[in-house]
Formats: sequence, structure tokens, C-alpha cells
Amino acid sequence: MLGKITMPLRLYNSMSSQVDEFRPLSDNEVRMYACGPTVYDYGHIGNFRTFVAVDILRRVLVQSGYKVRHVMNITDVDDKIIRNAARDGVTVQQYTAKYEKTFLEDAAMINIEEPILVRATEHIQEMSEFVRRLVEKGIAYRAEDGSYYFRIAKFPQYGKLSKKDFSGMLDGARVDVDDYDKDSARDFALWKAPKPGEASWETPIGRGRPGWHLECSVMSMEELGESFDLHAGGEDLLFPHHENEIAQSESLTGKPFAHFWFHARFLLVEGEKMSKSLGNYFTLRDLVLKGHKPSSIRYLLASVPYRNQLNFTFDGLKQAAVSVERLRNFRLRLSSGNFPAGANPDMQRLASETTDRMREALNDDLNTAQAQAAIFEMVRQANAAFDTGAIRKDDVAPLLAALAKFDEIFAVLDDDDVPKMKRVLDWARAEGREKDISAALREAVQAGELSDSAIESKIAEMKAARASRDFKTSDRIRAELTDAGILVEITKDGIRWRRK
Repeated sequence: MLGKITMPLRLYNSMSSQVDEFRPLSDNEVRMYACGPTVYDYGHIGNFRTFVAVDILRRVLVQSGYKVRHVMNITDVDDKIIRNAARDGVTVQQYTAKYEKTFLEDAAMINIEEPILVRATEHIQEMSEFVRRLVEKGIAYRAEDGSYYFRIAKFPQYGKLSKKDFSGMLDGARVDVDDYDKDSARDFALWKAPKPGEASWETPIGRGRPGWHLECSVMSMEELGESFDLHAGGEDLLFPHHENEIAQSESLTGKPFAHFWFHARFLLVEGEKMSKSLGNYFTLRDLVLKGHKPSSIRYLLASVPYRNQLNFTFDGLKQAAVSVERLRNFRLRLSSGNFPAGANPDMQRLASETTDRMREALNDDLNTAQAQAAIFEMVRQANAAFDTGAIRKDDVAPLLAALAKFDEIFAVLDDDDVPKMKRVLDWARAEGREKDISAALREAVQAGELSDSAIESKIAEMKAARASRDFKTSDRIRAELTDAGILVEITKDGIRWRRK
């Protein structure tokens, strides 16, 4: 666990509409379900803001000592997917395979830990059985075309998550589309009879395919049980998707579906809602093609607490890169410095208090901004101590430990951006997007292809030149390395280098 914990983990629960202490149903185990991507296109940064928030939640739970069973669905059949697959003349499986693969690659690129993945198309029979049981209880019914609908009027608590008042509005009208967002309560499709040319499956309740809302209920309960600890997703899913999940699940089992509901807010881009028509719609790969590092993207997405709206700007992305670089340079300075023996009580106390402040912030409804502020205050004070020679050999380990605890959550300190950026560059070339590859990305990848041994050889030449007071040669070598994307620092302890 992280430091001395002075307060329990508290999270905003959308069901109670307040910040509550998080207590799992089992003492040391958290069963957690998060709505994943619908794989009909590349994931955009709004999607990934939610996925990063869920990843941070998972990491905080693990750091708190819990055993976490984190399940996420891959929606690989829905209205959009079927429409697009038919348009492209391919099967649903062929269409979704590409986008599932790129989603998982993109998630790994920004260090999102992979949960247990469940796919809708792998649970078709279980979904048909779920519908059959609802029909048996009189909660669902079959329409003339062979589709099945959930009877909203049979669930009086409908609206308890979204806090919408549907009294007098349960008219029995049906809604067939998966992604409706009107403030209406209508019987929604559990199972859709096939239309000509649509993908469908043969089941005991007839040929067809599941509705989107049904998929998550069935897969979450298959993996986590009828009643589990926490359900997460983006704010756009609260109604109708999560409301419908609750209605169909609790109608079948008579038990609370999920005890905590965690919703992350979407983001703005340069102060406006993200939209293709406004030209401010960006996938993760779009940003990397512009030369931005994956670590900078993750840092910025995590910089504002998940319940606050993040204004994603390119100036903010540049500042995130500076912040990550400052942390990496501080760790390098600690790791490679020569320090006198002993310990400085002030530095020991700084490391301990920073660790506690980070935990306090994260326990306060995942206040990532305050956690970041705590680590940078430590860096500021420790750098000042560096400059006055006040850091001792025994201070290094606790300061590094505080950085490590920070990175267990934020995952930005490993200097692995260039290989990830190269993979995106290679992908763009294979996809015929050569025109989208920026000079900044090319330069970053080129710098990464300069081997460590070649850099060390240049540094050795630079040291020799400085030893003979040939500063002109030293400066020339340093400039060459800088042009190649290598940051060279000359300190009283010697010459250090790192990739930008």
C-alpha cells in the first residue's frame, strides 16, 4: 500500500449522487465491469479519456491492496457495425477485427492495463437464454417480427440511476435503435429479428442478434456474478444504456446489479465539443502522427479529475510533455548522481509526506490534479536541495520510491515513447497516410533509431574534447546530438544524456 493512509477511498457514486466511501462486497476483492469500445471505428481522445480514468481507478484499487477482477466488453455487433460491414461487403467479424486490434494497440500505447476482455459475439447463446427467462417471468415479450422487448412498466424503479422522472410516461411504445438518447421511457429491444442481409445467429428463441443493452448485462453477470461491486463507463452511457442494464438485470435476479456506478465526463477540444465538422476530432493516432508522445497524451488525459470536464488543448499537450520530461530528468538525476554518505531528515520527511499527500488526493475521489501537484512540489524542493548539496546517499531511495508510487498510477515515466511512435509511423505508411506523417514524428523516430552505443561513443568524444579544453568540438558534438533528438546535460557530476 501507499504510505500512511489517513482516509478511506471515497468515490462519487452516480446511484447515490454523492461521494461515498467505497467498500467492496468482499473484504479484499473488487469485481469491476467497465463498458468498452464499440469497434466500428478508431477510438478518439474522448473515448480514451474515459478509459484512462477507469485505468487509474483500477491502479488505485490495486495500490490500495485489493485484488481486482476487471472485466471490459468489446461490442462487436450493433447497429453501426452491421450497417458498416454491409456497406463494405464484409462479415461483421472481418469488419470488427481491424478496429478491435487497433483499439487494443492504442490502449497499450498509453499504458492502459488490459482487463479481462469479453466479446458480444462469443456470448450469443447466453444472451438468448437471458431473454427467454425474462419472457418466462412476463417482463419481456415477443413482437410480431420475432424481436423481443423489455416491458419498462414492469420495472417501477426505472430512472433511479439517471434520476429522470418517468411517472406517467411509460406508454409501451417501442424503440429499436441502440443509441437513442431521448428523455423517454420506451420498451427497448432485447433481441432483434434479422433484416435481409443482416448478421444473425440461430438460438432457441429464434434467429436474430442481441440488443446493445442486453450484451453488457449478460457478460458482466457471467464474469462477475449477479451482483458485483462497481460498474464504470463514460457519462454518455448513464442513460439509456446503464439504466436499461439495471432494469433488465434486476428484473431477472431481484438483486442490486452493481453497488457503485462510476462515470467519467467527456472532454472539450480547444473549448469546443469535439466534432468532425469542426475539424477538432482526433484519434490517438492522429495526435501521434502530429509528433506528440503517447506519455504526454496520457498525462494530459489524467491531469483533470475524472468528474471535471477536461479542455484538451495543444498548448496543454505541450505542457504535459514538459511535465513528463521534468519528472524523467529528476529521476535520472537521482539515479546517476554521486551523493555524500548519510541522510537528510528534511528529504526523508519530504518523500514520506509526498507519498501521503498523493494517497490523500487519490482517495479523495481520484483527485489526480492534487496528486500531480504533490509530486511536483517534491521535485521542486528536491532540486533545490540538489543545487545546495543537501541530498545524501540515503535520501535517494525514498525519493525514488515516491516517484515509483506516482508512476504506479500515472504510468508516464518509462522512456518508451519512440518505439510506440515508430509503430504508428509504420502503420500510417501501410495505410497510405504518408501525407499525415509530420516532420516532428519523423525526427522523433529518427532520433530513436540512433543506438545507445553510438550515443555513448559521441559522449566519450565530447568528454575527451572537454578534458583537453577543446570546447568548440564539444559544442559541435552536443549540437549534433541535439539535432538527433538527444538531450545532453553537463553537470558537476559529469555528462548525462537522454532521448527527448
